Amino acid sequence: MTYTEFTNLSHQEAYNALEKCCVSKTWITKMIEKRSFASADALLKKAATIWYTQCDKNDWKEAFTGHPIIGDVASLREKFANTKNWATNEQAKIADAGEQILHSLAKANADYLKKFGYIFIVSASGKSAKEMLQICSTRLHNSVDDELAVAMGEQHKITVIRLAKLLDNLNATADLRSHITTHVLDTTTGMPGKGMSITLKGFTNDIWKPITSGITNNDGRILDLLPPGKNLDAGNYQMVFDTDTYYKNKKQEGFYPEVVIQFTVTNHEHYHVPLLINPFGYTTYKGS
Repeated sequence: MTYTEFTNLSHQEAYNALEKCCVSKTWITKMIEKRSFASADALLKKAATIWYTQCDKNDWKEAFTGHPIIGDVASLREKFANTKNWATNEQAKIADAGEQILHSLAKANADYLKKFGYIFIVSASGKSAKEMLQICSTRLHNSVDDELAVAMGEQHKITVIRLAKLLDNLNATADLRSHITTHVLDTTTGMPGKGMSITLKGFTNDIWKPITSGITNNDGRILDLLPPGKNLDAGNYQMVFDTDTYYKNKKQEGFYPEVVIQFTVTNHEHYHVPLLINPFGYTTYKGS
């Protein structure tokens, strides 16, 4: 569907189309009110502004209901049917490791639902069951209020992915970069630091509070920490790298249980915050 076609839809047709992206009634209604967008970037900016500033926790939780529960082993087995890459660094057989991960992920999903009252929401595109388990386990440590803020951000990432499927050429014409990106390089091996959990935090009311969490891909990068169209306000932020779990998964001992990089955001330009790590030292710099 082109922008012109979307603009010319009836109210109900537009509502039905946007409901495929996010089921929050408030978000849909306000998007329809601002349906004439000057560009793809303007559309994404408006979508984020409505979500973050004009919707509340009830709207966010309503949006979560648009996702199926995949917390039981059977549904997880179907979702992650291809298990050939799950156990790359594990000692057990691939099939056995896959089943173990699925059972652990099912339990983590159940624990998440019990603690927070809604299903585990994560932008799962390209993530394995093992990575999903690691992300869920990290976020289970959040407080109820902090996790809602993280989950609503994940919901908006999903919304943007679906908007790109709804509207022609959105991927080609919009700036889909996260305001903040990172990558990890393991300087011991000269290889990407894949599979490292990272949490981005902001300083609010004299407390560091999580904004989003992610896990580095096979290139050691996280490219989608923040949804397209969402920019951080000027201020101080932290990137917390879970180096303890990273080295335990590699069956190595590390000196630092975590690495915390604090940095300052002053504008809406892209910020890249990399980490070069070995078991006994690390460096960082302002990347591009």
